[in-house]
Amino acid sequence: MPRYLIERTFGEGLEILDNSKGVDECLKIVSNNLYDEVTWVHSYVSDDKSKSFCIYDAPSPEAVRRAARRNNLPIDKITEVRVLDPYFY
Repeated sequence: MPRYLIERTFGEGLEILDNSKGVDECLKIVSNNLYDEVTWVHSYVSDDKSKSFCIYDAPSPEAVRRAARRNNLPIDKITEVRVLDPYFY
């Protein structure tokens, strides 16, 4: 399955609580992604919480867009990527 880097901007900043409500929020995203066979692998968030860079496995960019709409998440850019691992060589 293709892998994608998703760039997002959050004008008000990304706030995911470090408690059961935050866990529920993340699990809801994971569950909603299943409708389009999209898997959230992990994300990186800037120090000011205005940007995130998320790694997803998905059948297509459009599947990622549908999942983002379902989860009310913005998308600035989608880039198909491949792993470059220095330990492979």
